[in-house]
Amino acid sequence: MYPAFSIFCTRGSFSGSSMVHHSGSIQSFKQQKGMHTSISEILKEKTLKSSRRSLPCLAQSQTHPQNLNHCLSVPLSPEPKSYTQSVSASCTHITPPPPAADTGQDVYTEEREAEEIKPKTDETLLVQKKPMSRGKLEARIDSIKGNKLQKPSGLMFRDGKKRIDYILVYKKSSPQVEKRCTFERNLRAEGLMLEKEPSLTNNDIMFVKIHAPWDTLCKYAEQMNIRMPFRRKCYFTDWKKKTMGSRFQMKFRQLKSWLPKNPMKLDKEALPDLEETDCYTAPFSRTRMHHFTINNRETFFSNSTRSRIVHHVLQRTKYEDGKAKMGINRLLGNNTYEAAFPPHEGSYKSRHPIKTHGAQNHRHLLYERWARWGIWYKYQPLDLIRRYFGEKIGLYFAWLGWYTGMLIPAALVGLFVFLYGLFTMDSSQVSKEICEANTTIMCPMCEGNCSSWTLSDSCVYAKVTHLFDNGGTVFFAIFMAIWATVFLEFWKRRRAELTYDWDLIDWEEEEEELRPQFEAKYSRKERVNPISGKPEPFQPLTDKLSRLMVSVSGIFFMISLVLTAVFAVVVFRLIAMEKFASFQWEFVKKNWQFATSGTGVCINFMIIMSLNVVYEKVAYLLTNLEHPRTESEWENSFALKMFLFQFVNLNSSTFYIAFFLGRFAGRPGDYNKLFNRWRMEECHPSGCLIDLCLQMGVIMVLKQIWNNFMELGYPLLQNWWSLRKIKRAGEQSKSKEELPQWDRDWNLQPMNTHGLVDEYLEMVLQFGFTTIFVAAFPLAPLLALLNNIIEIRLDAYKFVTQWRRPMPARATDIGIWHGILEGIGVVAVITNAFVIAITSDYIPRFVFAFKYGPCVDKGYRNEKCLRGYLNNSLSVFDMGEMKNGSYHTRYCRYRDYRAPPWSPEPYDFTLQFWHVLAARLAFIIVFEHLVFGIKTFIAHMIPDMPKDLCDRMRREKYLMQEMMYEAELEHLQKERKKNGKRFHHEWP
Repeated sequence: MYPAFSIFCTRGSFSGSSMVHHSGSIQSFKQQKGMHTSISEILKEKTLKSSRRSLPCLAQSQTHPQNLNHCLSVPLSPEPKSYTQSVSASCTHITPPPPAADTGQDVYTEEREAEEIKPKTDETLLVQKKPMSRGKLEARIDSIKGNKLQKPSGLMFRDGKKRIDYILVYKKSSPQVEKRCTFERNLRAEGLMLEKEPSLTNNDIMFVKIHAPWDTLCKYAEQMNIRMPFRRKCYFTDWKKKTMGSRFQMKFRQLKSWLPKNPMKLDKEALPDLEETDCYTAPFSRTRMHHFTINNRETFFSNSTRSRIVHHVLQRTKYEDGKAKMGINRLLGNNTYEAAFPPHEGSYKSRHPIKTHGAQNHRHLLYERWARWGIWYKYQPLDLIRRYFGEKIGLYFAWLGWYTGMLIPAALVGLFVFLYGLFTMDSSQVSKEICEANTTIMCPMCEGNCSSWTLSDSCVYAKVTHLFDNGGTVFFAIFMAIWATVFLEFWKRRRAELTYDWDLIDWEEEEEELRPQFEAKYSRKERVNPISGKPEPFQPLTDKLSRLMVSVSGIFFMISLVLTAVFAVVVFRLIAMEKFASFQWEFVKKNWQFATSGTGVCINFMIIMSLNVVYEKVAYLLTNLEHPRTESEWENSFALKMFLFQFVNLNSSTFYIAFFLGRFAGRPGDYNKLFNRWRMEECHPSGCLIDLCLQMGVIMVLKQIWNNFMELGYPLLQNWWSLRKIKRAGEQSKSKEELPQWDRDWNLQPMNTHGLVDEYLEMVLQFGFTTIFVAAFPLAPLLALLNNIIEIRLDAYKFVTQWRRPMPARATDIGIWHGILEGIGVVAVITNAFVIAITSDYIPRFVFAFKYGPCVDKGYRNEKCLRGYLNNSLSVFDMGEMKNGSYHTRYCRYRDYRAPPWSPEPYDFTLQFWHVLAARLAFIIVFEHLVFGIKTFIAHMIPDMPKDLCDRMRREKYLMQEMMYEAELEHLQKERKKNGKRFHHEWP
């Protein structure tokens, strides 16, 4: 009965009363009665009055700072267009004669659409919650007057009226002139307007400014199914608040007003652009344009939407004959163009304070309220981020902020576990026995010049081990496994709210598009899409499997390269252990284990960072070899490869230390040797956990410092160097402020070619470090929290000030990263169970206290029950020598559960060894089943979508149907009245 329009909508601002046409009978009735069907006829209609059921939205979907409204508001009525020509110097020498059917315009000329529209201020666009003070009002008036005296900014064409939606950059010396001119001719044929401008900083650089006229925007908005708002929302909770709990809520609000304001919240007055009205949305249609309220053509399509439309045209415009010769990406690859990007909205700094004069543009507003380091404790303005950079980048910062907030309880619990180990360090029974073991002679750690050493020499080592290997380790491992599940489940709820608010729920089915490379590769083979029913290029299954096998083979080869690098690090540790244990310097000789672990970690870090550069190039090559169908599939495939490479590269040495170090060393007199040359490395008598902790701490800190430098320091150095070259070239007369916006953006650094993969990858690898081996390093969540607080502002500063504006892309979620995070959560449970059972000494101490300690027959367990544990965990070896024909007995101790040399079966495993092994296996099974059961229960109990959001969506579906009926009825009645026909109030 009703047309099939989606009920889901986003934040926008529209007014209007009419709705979508009915199909079938309404269309035939419209043709019989002479209703307007063309765009020009629709635009000539008078503005319809607002509906009786819903109020119009007074603000546009793309609001602007108030001091810019005077130059961005234009009337609705169309003006006659006149065209002028200016021949491009780079294309005139290959200009063919115009065809006879042409209108006389040169195919390589720059068409200019001159719409003589006088700017005026639309007071309905100014949304002010509170009246301004007299001082602020005068300052704002002075700012507006000052702006009127300025020349047209770098955001407009030379006429000062047409907005620049995209920038193309090419070199005049480039030999690809014919391709470029053909491409620009086809862009004009698609309806875009081009204007060229030479660079003021480089004589070889030429800028092509692109403007999308109104008709072109409408045409491609309809093709791309871009949803635009048309009617204000009526929330389900509006009537509910009036009927339920009004007295209680009044008292609660009164009590809340007495409390101090949350310092982390942004002041609404500081972000005037975020105060807008929610409206229903529907896919844009030119034949139904009268259903959408268009108060201002210049702001009806937001800047990000205009850039997306132009980018869509650039991706599908040909530059040569043939299906493979299309798209701006190929032209960037063959150096026809140097860059393509949407321009920033002016400078991010202002001479006047934002509190008195307001924001000059959205970029300035983002810098002041988001990218400055002084507001590191504030919440992020996600709506403004989404509006300026697009939903995909907005979802990244929303996820990053959510992850950072969830790290706070994990960091506090981890800090508490660390402090517990610090306060109980001196009272630990094991540490006491090690520090007091002055007479315990340990077996030499190497052969040759190594000598025996006393156990008390490692007192500091034992105390540091207790900081991380104490009674709170098991509790913290269980807590972090549950925390990972809660984090992911509540993120699903947060993502559902964002996708609803940002109108992304139905986007994936409507707007997922094929990659131009996929279309060009498989254009000869087509099949009907089962969803749309339209023919599209098709990749045969055999071709897909063969390419996938090659890609998988490349992945395994790179992983084997990682394992080879880890083996080299192991060999280095064995050599370093032997050298440091026999070192002449007594300090190094005494702390040979710290020296071995420290140098091994540093060498491993350098290898990791070197191999990361190779992995990125290999992953890019293998992903392009697969020819993914869509952009999301390409990103998911590339992200998975990068994660596998870097995860193995980053954690392989950590897995070696956690599960293999000291397990195959052998015993004195029968040591296992690598290549029959170097003895395998052993663990300290207090355990191997301190080696794992040192490995994690050093790599995590160094990697975060390196990443932060590469994200901000490297672009800063590059931008400084480019400005320095400009000054050397003799352009000192042109300051940075005097350059047009396209010149300033060109001197910035481009965003990574693979988008947000590096940003997500850094955080996901950090999430793995925070959860997988958290039992060995409880301070990992705290370090991650401190890094992420810096990371948010660092990324914000980088996006706003150091990078060119990326193409505003849309996304419904964080893609494949959510599945990777869930996989890491499962791996974390398993690894933490093995770390506690195998790497730490928790199980041996537990078995000793309950089976062999002094408290076996007593009902309590405390530190005194571990008295004698050290002597029980050390075995005896006879190092006797033959002197003067007689045998001199000399015993040393080593860490193992073996029989003494005087027993009937010397050096065989004792019964306690098998008890400890059985307890370890039992702990792994119980721990995994317990934690997985808790995780499954929590995931089942937390719904993916909040109940109030479900109720709101169901309520809107009901209201949507009623408004569609009423809008069509009102529109038909107006048409009958306009044509002089009698009309009735019932449905015709």
